[in-house]
Amino acid sequence: QAKSCICHMCGAHLNRLHSCLYCVFFGCFTKKHIHEHAKAKRHNLAIDLLYGGIYCFMCQDYIYDKDMEQIAKEEQRKAWKLQAFTPTVVSHYQCTMTGIGEKYSTWEPTKRELELLRHNPKRRKITTNCTIGLRGLINLGNTCFMNCIVQALTHTPLLRDFFLSDRHKCEMQSPSSCLVCEMSTLFQEFYSGHRSPHIPYRLLHLVWTHARHLAGYEQQDAHEFLIAALDVLHRHCKGDDNGKKANNPNHCNCIIDQIFTGGLQSDVTCQVCHGVSTTIDPFWDISLDLPGSSTPFWPLSPGSDGSVVNGESHVSGTTTLTDCLRRFTRPEHLGSSAKIKCSGCHSYQESTKQLTMKKLPIVACFHLKRFEHSAKLRRKITTYVSFPLELDMTPFMASSKESRMNGQYQQPTDSLNNDNKYSLFAVVNHQGTLESGHYTSFIRQHKDQWFKCDDAIITKASIKDVLDSEGYLLFYHKQFLEYE
Repeated sequence: QAKSCICHMCGAHLNRLHSCLYCVFFGCFTKKHIHEHAKAKRHNLAIDLLYGGIYCFMCQDYIYDKDMEQIAKEEQRKAWKLQAFTPTVVSHYQCTMTGIGEKYSTWEPTKRELELLRHNPKRRKITTNCTIGLRGLINLGNTCFMNCIVQALTHTPLLRDFFLSDRHKCEMQSPSSCLVCEMSTLFQEFYSGHRSPHIPYRLLHLVWTHARHLAGYEQQDAHEFLIAALDVLHRHCKGDDNGKKANNPNHCNCIIDQIFTGGLQSDVTCQVCHGVSTTIDPFWDISLDLPGSSTPFWPLSPGSDGSVVNGESHVSGTTTLTDCLRRFTRPEHLGSSAKIKCSGCHSYQESTKQLTMKKLPIVACFHLKRFEHSAKLRRKITTYVSFPLELDMTPFMASSKESRMNGQYQQPTDSLNNDNKYSLFAVVNHQGTLESGHYTSFIRQHKDQWFKCDDAIITKASIKDVLDSEGYLLFYHKQFLEYE
């Protein structure tokens, strides 16, 4: 009986149009014209003309009715069939204009699926012999540096959750050149259940295309590949041009920066007026000096007598990850040859510089600087560094700075800050010399289940194997954001 499908009060045809089920009346839900009609006439039921849902104004909610839902679905199917005969693609806006509704139907199990669900009522559990997510990678000619980083990234808990829930929406003009799309495909390949090694030729081609300094069949540095890969992924998440403009990754909200970007605070203190100049820079990883390098190393931490610090069991003379972090965050005197203009003194003065963590990333990656390149030396440092399965970063936070005295960290009484606690989930190792070597990785499949990835070969590993390894890149994930 309706002459036109528009709001009888304002004439609009959008704004979630509803039809009264008592009389011929159409009203906007957004502008509450249908509400006014229901109140005035006491006509308390109306139907949403876009999706077919029934609204009760007494309950102030939509009501589930099986028969009406079936009618709505049939009407939508008829509308979609009519739409299929139109010569041009109908846009979302046009769909809304014509009252067709969006072409997204809910999943309904078939008879066969219902039968399977009845026979398998229990949720699938991950067992100790589960191999989902484990897959070797073929070496395409000195590409072990890439394979070990791919293994670490595909086993990064929050990154895995992102890609396996199909969250990536490509913003590149040419999706075939998008590294994020290729990573999404890689996750599908890794978690497909296939056991044969994957051949990452498309990934290698894209890396060569977008990071030309890594092109060729020479052995490359795994750390350099990691940073280049994160940079390209960051740019492609936002479309290449927009990503290039976002020079500061901290200002970006893409999945790469949400997971890997932290904030490093640098405090420069004038030795004359004690004024402090503070800057905060984004970082994707933390590079740590090792004993044995040409750089003077900070003495070993108290506890080298066999006590435990930050979960690390100290053997006499053993350097720990905590030692390296203490050295990284200690105050450093810049000397007379590196005077900085003080904003308080308005002149060049000697100063001290101290680095601390202002914002911790979800994934903390530590790069142990094993390859030394200088005018005099080109060598690999093989010093063993002990690293823990669980790491508390609280001592190295900017907020903990006041509990430091002369670079010596004093354990705070309140160490219950779970936000700063991390779990180890991947380790990249390098065997061999600077000129000739090979990369492998250890990855955590799920809690306490570790595997060694050596290109196409994957073998079970013990926690001792992991912790006894030399360690080149260490990947830690925030504990409270892990999903096991």
